[in-house]
Amino acid sequence: MKAEMDKIVSLSDEENIPELQKYLSTLTDDQVCNKCIVCACCLGSPPSSTAGANRRLLLYQHCIPLCESGDLQTEVAADIIGLLMLETHTLSGPSLATLGSLFVDAIKVGKMSSGKSLELFPTVLTALAACEALSYGKGELSGEEYKKQLINSLCSSRWDPQCVIHLTTMFRDVPLSSEELQFVVEKVLRMFNKLDLQEIPPLVYQLLLLSAKGCKKQVLDGIVGYFKEQDTRQEEEQKHGDSLDLEVQSIPQDQLRHVEGTAILHIVFAIRLDHELAREFLKGFKVMYNITSYADLCPFSVALLLSVARIQRYEEQVFELLKGAIIKSFKDEQLQQGSKLLQDLLPGHCSVAQMILDTVQNSVFGWDHVTQGLVQLGFFLMDAFGPKPGPFGKTTEGSLAVARTPTQQACKLGGQVLLQGFKMHEPIRGEILEQVLNRLVTKTASPVSHFLDLFSDIVVSAPMILLESSSKVTETFDHLSYLPLATVQGLLKAVQPLLKVSMSLKDALILVLRKAMFSSQLDGRKSAVTGFLLLLKNFKVLGSLASSQCSQAISSSQIQVDVHSRYNSAANEAFCLEILSSLRRCLSQQADVRLMLYEGFFDVLRRNSQLASSIMQTLLSQLKRYYEPEQDLLPPVKLEPCITAHGDQVYLQEPLAHLLSCTVHCLMWLQNTRQSANPNGDDSDGDEEEEEGYRSDLHAILESMTRRMIKCELEDFELDKSAEFSMGSSVGVKNNIYAVLVMGVYEVLMEYNFIKANYSKRCFEEIIELFSRYHKLSEILKEKSGKGRVPSHKTPRSLFSMGIISTSITVLFRDNTQSREEALSVLRSNGEFVRYILSVVVQKIQQLDETGHTDGPDGQNADKTFRFLCDMTSVLMWRYTNIPSVVEEGGKKEKRSSLSQLCLEGLLRIFTTCQQRYPDKMAQLLSTMGWTSSEKAVHFVMNYFYIRQFQRALFTQLSGGEEDFNSKEAQLLISILSVLSRQLKPSSQQVPFPDVCVCVWGFSLPLEDSAFCKGLLSLLFNLHVLYKSPVGLLLELCQDIHSELGDIDQDVEVEKQSNFAIVNMKTASTAALLVLSQVDRVLDEVDWLIARKKSQTASDKLGCEATQTAGRQDPVEKAVTLQLGTLLTALSELVQTALLLGTCTVTLLRELTRTYTILTTLVKYYIQVCASQHGSLPARFEKLVKLSGSHLTPQCYSFITYAQVLGMAKLLRETKAIPNLIFSIEQYEKYLITLSKKSKVNLMQYMKLSTSRDFRINAATLDAALQEQDDTTETQEPKQKKRKQ
Repeated sequence: MKAEMDKIVSLSDEENIPELQKYLSTLTDDQVCNKCIVCACCLGSPPSSTAGANRRLLLYQHCIPLCESGDLQTEVAADIIGLLMLETHTLSGPSLATLGSLFVDAIKVGKMSSGKSLELFPTVLTALAACEALSYGKGELSGEEYKKQLINSLCSSRWDPQCVIHLTTMFRDVPLSSEELQFVVEKVLRMFNKLDLQEIPPLVYQLLLLSAKGCKKQVLDGIVGYFKEQDTRQEEEQKHGDSLDLEVQSIPQDQLRHVEGTAILHIVFAIRLDHELAREFLKGFKVMYNITSYADLCPFSVALLLSVARIQRYEEQVFELLKGAIIKSFKDEQLQQGSKLLQDLLPGHCSVAQMILDTVQNSVFGWDHVTQGLVQLGFFLMDAFGPKPGPFGKTTEGSLAVARTPTQQACKLGGQVLLQGFKMHEPIRGEILEQVLNRLVTKTASPVSHFLDLFSDIVVSAPMILLESSSKVTETFDHLSYLPLATVQGLLKAVQPLLKVSMSLKDALILVLRKAMFSSQLDGRKSAVTGFLLLLKNFKVLGSLASSQCSQAISSSQIQVDVHSRYNSAANEAFCLEILSSLRRCLSQQADVRLMLYEGFFDVLRRNSQLASSIMQTLLSQLKRYYEPEQDLLPPVKLEPCITAHGDQVYLQEPLAHLLSCTVHCLMWLQNTRQSANPNGDDSDGDEEEEEGYRSDLHAILESMTRRMIKCELEDFELDKSAEFSMGSSVGVKNNIYAVLVMGVYEVLMEYNFIKANYSKRCFEEIIELFSRYHKLSEILKEKSGKGRVPSHKTPRSLFSMGIISTSITVLFRDNTQSREEALSVLRSNGEFVRYILSVVVQKIQQLDETGHTDGPDGQNADKTFRFLCDMTSVLMWRYTNIPSVVEEGGKKEKRSSLSQLCLEGLLRIFTTCQQRYPDKMAQLLSTMGWTSSEKAVHFVMNYFYIRQFQRALFTQLSGGEEDFNSKEAQLLISILSVLSRQLKPSSQQVPFPDVCVCVWGFSLPLEDSAFCKGLLSLLFNLHVLYKSPVGLLLELCQDIHSELGDIDQDVEVEKQSNFAIVNMKTASTAALLVLSQVDRVLDEVDWLIARKKSQTASDKLGCEATQTAGRQDPVEKAVTLQLGTLLTALSELVQTALLLGTCTVTLLRELTRTYTILTTLVKYYIQVCASQHGSLPARFEKLVKLSGSHLTPQCYSFITYAQVLGMAKLLRETKAIPNLIFSIEQYEKYLITLSKKSKVNLMQYMKLSTSRDFRINAATLDAALQEQDDTTETQEPKQKKRKQ
């Protein structure tokens, strides 16, 4: 063999080609294929001769498997393949076809696993495509067609998973038509599930390079679809891990996430280089965004979007898309939750919010390229959907417990993304914290409660992590005196856990607060008071009494630090006393600053009882400034020092009533706590004498004030009926301030005497005496303020605490203890006092609803406040159900509310407040009301039971006749039923939900009360829509309205209908407006369903079976057609009704316009369906078109004429209602013509020729006008002649 090789090499070196050819022809096939003689074989096998061509083909046929076998060194194999590639163009057409088939057959049997020889295949295919004609079977094919057949055969065969990446790489070098490229891409995407997970990223990379030829959307959709499928499997395995077949090999979650992260990096890299790929990706997401179900969206695609957002040119576009998808998802979810029809048609809802939260969870697996996008998205959502400033920059206080609206939910989602990101990713913590704190400092004109909530959650969940960035918090402290008070309070409350473990943070805060105490801005000084009070509450002096109320301080499970192990008792006490001395300076500042101090002292004392002596001494000395010590002098308080004047303006300087209230609450709490801690009085503590001293002094002052305030007449305060109370003069302002102070003092003294009374008749009599003085002054204020053009009197906020109010109504209505009967009769016999207590109950609950807290002790304590609500609910319910309003004296003659109405108003406010502030505790609230059994009742069953109780009360009201009907009380009952009905679950089998509607339905009695009719029908609609579509109900109501108001054609007699007796002449217009608002809601649902079907048809033209299949129709299409059919019938009744001119008529025209617009949308949908499918239109749709043409359109034109004749032209011109309606009708008919052509069905046969609106002659009107003109001429002629003479 060596001799043969030497001979061939020498002949080759001499370039003696004829001798080389002659020698090669003498060698066997095996000798020719030796790797060392390939080059020489090519030289010695001229393609022009048959033998040379065959030898060359034989060389290729043997060299390709040899290179693929792995027996050769890599460099040698590469050299051989390179040489063969250079010589491929010399092969004949049949040889190329043979080689192509060789490659395809080798791939089919899995002999191309190494992929070394696949580099030659693109060259073969390219050369093959250049051939003019090749024999194929019994005929001939062009080279291009033959290449297509090879590729089709290759893509239809089975591929070895090991060669998928090599084949994908190979196809990059093959010229492919769009059809061939689609074959290849589809085949590669199908192979994804057969590859090992670790092979996916390189395949994704090669596929993205291949996408440069085209099929970009298909490639991206396939990659995203694969990872979505893997995520779904992971989720199913986590949910049903025990029940799944153990033989199924599951992919480890961490491996999957790492592979997903790598794939995202590859895609983003490809997008940076190919902007066309980015456009296709974003375009695909926009289409997905338009589909209501978001079926193709998944955590992987969200992560991919966030990574693409790092490219600056796409950042804004990506976040706008995500923002739109999130808010649309929440809106769709809200729409589905409020409609039983939509729930039945489309039971599942894909939550975009959950996908984003899943993306946050997945990003922990090294997705650093996603985390920055998550941070930006979180702040983008919070900035875009956070609370907005109200009128004049004011905002409602307190944040709601539950995010209810889509914007609130989107804002909450942004906070969740940032909070989870802060916990999981160390690199972004500094940025999140810095941006949150920057917004707290800079957004002074906008509400920042959502950022405060986020900051508080960060502190509670990761306090030790936050301490690493304490310098940023310290920098924020420097701006405290310039921030709004609400922001300061929220910020200081949030950092409270950190102050306990960070001495430097606490010292920095104290330094800032001391500076703020001397700020020129009032808010700065108030901020200082807030901060100092917070410190006093949370740095307990060792030895302070432990009480259940002391455990309310915010703490974290991650902070297990004993304060006293770090700061000793003496240091804490000195620290607290130093703060107290700073706070004493506030007692010489403005009333607002003093007020904050008085409201905070009670909580400080309760949590730090060792400071009692300092606090009580401070309060005592302050109180003595305004107390008249001479027992014989009246009044016992000095009011003049309580006000100050600046020019002509008079201001309150000392909120005396609040000072007195704070003193009373601190004194009584301290006394009760000492007694419970030392019931036998054996304690001989050194502080006891001092404590006894100020306690006795204060009791003496309060007793003296009670006695002397009872003796006082209004003249003693210069506040009799002759006094001026006008707010336009300084004297009137001063008298108003005096009156409010005196009323507050009376209230505080009433509470003091009630607490210490211990059911003493004498004390209760003193309370009534105090109340009579209070009531007299209150009546004078009301009388005086009502004389002006605009009543200027606003009832001052009561100083009664929630605890005393709860106790008061309990003893007034439910205390049956025999020994207390005589004493309680003193209070119960005074009707004005009972009414006053109930009005205070309503006022306190209203304050809680609006601000989230109440004044006085425990007003900030959510748990205690809720317990008070439970107690009051039980008492108010008992009072209302056990004492009928008919037995109350003067209940109907007087204009003011009866006691029963006050009870109902209180119950309504409690239920509303509980739903807003304590949504998870509604069941607990209901369980405290009467009638509960010993067993724990199920929430919704109890709720249904209470609904029944209020329905009975409403039925009693309605069955008493119109004379006994109390409209206010009935409306309150309706409102309560509306609130409680929101807790019902229509899907629950335990509650016969339709019965609730039937009960309300049955109450429809002939009452001519528009307000009551509005409330009752609103309740009926709200209940009905939760278990059934309301279109049938709307039709019946429209028939009643038409029957009551008559027809627009006076010659037509309308058939008498009486589906609802409450619809009569006086209430019909109100009912019509409610019906139209409900029509709008139904149209919303129908429009949403049509949009969903349109987008599905557009995204998947090969989707579901043809809608036109005989006897079958898509359930969504069927529901849309039925809804619109019933709605058209109802509107045809209304449009024939002689409605009163004004809002009702304009609203009807707008709803008609919208109805035709939605009909046009439905017609466009069927045009789209006919374009992609072939068949007949559904019979129901044809009936709908017929109904619109025969029953509605002609009536619309008649109604337009009716409205114009009755003189509404100006109003209708301003609203453009008529032109809009006519345009929508004409658009509807225009697209019906198009659909008729597409479907070969003449739909226009049902349409009548439209009336021309720009020129119309009414013959009857013309004749009447001409006749009138003739008569006028005859009568006026003599007069004209007379004037001429």
